[in-house]
Amino acid sequence: MQQVLTYLEANRDRYLIELKEFLAIPSVSSQTDHAKDMRRCAEWIAQELQKIGMQNIQILDTPGHPVVFGEWLGASGKPTVLLYGHYDVQPVDPVDLWTTPPFEATIRDGNLYARGSTDDKGQVFAHFKALEAYMKNGGSLPMNVKIIVEGEEEIGSDHLDDFVKDHKDLLKADLVLISDSDMFAKGVPSVCYALRGLSYMEIEVTGPNGDLHSGTFGGTVHNPIQALTEMIASLHDKNGRITIPGFYDDVQPLTKAERQAFKKLPWNDKKYAKSLGVKELYGEKGFSSIERRWARPTLECNGIWGGYTGEGAKTVLPSKAYAKISMRIVPNQSSEKVAKLFEKHLKRIAPKTIALKVRNLHGGEPAITPVDSPGVKAAVAALERGFGKKPLYQREGGSIPIVVQFKKLLGIDTVLLGIGLEEGNAHAPNEYIDLNNFFGGIRTFAHFYNELPKFWEASRKKR
Repeated sequence: MQQVLTYLEANRDRYLIELKEFLAIPSVSSQTDHAKDMRRCAEWIAQELQKIGMQNIQILDTPGHPVVFGEWLGASGKPTVLLYGHYDVQPVDPVDLWTTPPFEATIRDGNLYARGSTDDKGQVFAHFKALEAYMKNGGSLPMNVKIIVEGEEEIGSDHLDDFVKDHKDLLKADLVLISDSDMFAKGVPSVCYALRGLSYMEIEVTGPNGDLHSGTFGGTVHNPIQALTEMIASLHDKNGRITIPGFYDDVQPLTKAERQAFKKLPWNDKKYAKSLGVKELYGEKGFSSIERRWARPTLECNGIWGGYTGEGAKTVLPSKAYAKISMRIVPNQSSEKVAKLFEKHLKRIAPKTIALKVRNLHGGEPAITPVDSPGVKAAVAALERGFGKKPLYQREGGSIPIVVQFKKLLGIDTVLLGIGLEEGNAHAPNEYIDLNNFFGGIRTFAHFYNELPKFWEASRKKR
């Protein structure tokens, strides 16, 4: 291990040169004029995997952009980790808001600025360098590794499900490892072990059979906008709880240990409110802001429209009104069940004065990996060694659909070991990766590959 760490330290300058080369490829998956760049980026990764000593390297075509695969399976009797990442990046617009060109990686104030630096090329590349350090210092790894790097994450990974289904044997592993997320804060290493899911609905309310003159007909017809807003307003009570019957029945409560772990995080409600420009925070009573962000379900109105919204006045009583509602769900909840409860409740409370349609637009399931699992334990040990301090535990309020899909299609859990920062401008101009996180991440990943077999074997002995 010491040889590996010495090698990592000695090659820091080279890593930055190589990473800049990787980041220079404008692999924007959403724009057809970058199709050749997408292929070129996949080929760059394949060549990199060859250089660092991986085997069975393949560029596998999909109906969209290709997937790059590589592996090293020389550790007999040791666990196999499936390392997932993506090489596609977001568009760079508006370009004029970038301080330096988005595909010319530039170092300023200890940060490396470029599109893809944190999401996700920089984090994937850090893994490549950790693996390289082992292969160049002994020619082997402490465990088996399979690598899959896709090119469509930023456009919804539309073809990844079918790819995984068609390559189950190729991707068979004991654990998925993903570095495409953030640490809790700068200088605060953390391991993420749970994600919320999503149930996304659309409501259509119809009143009269056409738009009406609000003077002539007002007072005799229930305005669909009013009816809709009355229904939406009733979906929370005065304590911020969701009023849909059965909504909380399957919610997995936080353990005492989890709540204590969250209290250790450097969090301040007043600073958080100030950063958002609000005078006071809002949410379900009886829970902290962090608990409400990560571990409690929510219901939010994401959009509402109807009637006349153009310039000037138009005295119209509209025929229709619409709203989009998202519900973030937590472990043990089902997106399909929540959607059915939502629709049933809306139909129950809808006034007879209107007609109602409820559409389930899409959903995704929550995910959780037990904190006492070998993967999470290895991540905790690796972060402490990589960053020199004990890491904290966190959940994530958003969703990463591929985590659920890997569980569903391959039957394996995921460890989220990200080294980005929330303020790193992913998807925005001036995206960057903190170089302390980058180099600390390489060390952390090297330790993870060394630590996982130990915890895995200990877990097997307990069983």
